[in-house]
Amino acid sequence: MKRHTWLKRIEALDPEVDFAEIYRISGQHEFPWDTSQSLSFALYRTYAVPGIGNLLADTGEFTGRAQKRYDDTVLILEAALEHGFDAPQGREAIRRMNRMHRRYRISNDDFLYVLATFVVVPKRWLDAYGWRPYCPHEVRATVNYYRALGRRMGLRDIPATYEEFEALLDAYERAHFAFTPGGRAVSDATLDLMQTWYPKVLARQVRLSSICLLDDPLREAFGYPRPPAAVRSAVRAGMRLRGRVVRHLPPRRTPSLARDGRRVRSYPCGYRIGELGTFAPAERQGGCPVPHDRTGEVTEAP
Repeated sequence: MKRHTWLKRIEALDPEVDFAEIYRISGQHEFPWDTSQSLSFALYRTYAVPGIGNLLADTGEFTGRAQKRYDDTVLILEAALEHGFDAPQGREAIRRMNRMHRRYRISNDDFLYVLATFVVVPKRWLDAYGWRPYCPHEVRATVNYYRALGRRMGLRDIPATYEEFEALLDAYERAHFAFTPGGRAVSDATLDLMQTWYPKVLARQVRLSSICLLDDPLREAFGYPRPPAAVRSAVRAGMRLRGRVVRHLPPRRTPSLARDGRRVRSYPCGYRIGELGTFAPAERQGGCPVPHDRTGEVTEAP
């Protein structure tokens, strides 16, 4: 395989129809590490919205069991991507996600903002640090993929284009980013978790490097001091250098799956999709709380 074999495959597909396959190739073959990092930062951004950060802090899950919450989130999203929304495993993953969300009062606007981070942050990450940026097919496929996911979550008024998602994200952050003790607690717990993925001697450097990658509005919303300019520049330059090195590596033949990586640690003996995540004390196992028809489309908004 040549370096651009997967890109040629992507460009031969139709992002209006084959969006899941395109998104799968990009995330599991072309940019596995970048996709994992950027989606982690996408979710991390949401903690700076008081309604989201405080809710996550109040549940105690992200501050008390950060590793399991990370694993559950990654594995649920991966199941939907790997198997497809309409496969039994994909439908079970979406059902599990909807059941968890349905326990809390989460506004449609907050849901749309989280969806927007998953669309916008990876593109911005690859523009800055990737071995190549997304091609137009990948941008459109990402939009269509998360629009399809949003419909299965029962969301209303989902943006139709990347530009609309980007405008939503930027406007929402300008209006809502603010410091709260809950958001800071969830942020600290997340950074603490990230440090455990590397040798202990690198723990402080990992935390500092992560903060160096935050834009100023996000960093200020968490109340972190601005890192020295020289350190910030060095970290970002190192990330760009990594992208240039990866550009000369051979393409990945087999898909990179989170469940096979070292960061997912909660299920050494395996897991079932329906048992991932959190459950209410007396939660009754059953169907997805968001009504769907046989095609997977939502028939009633939550």
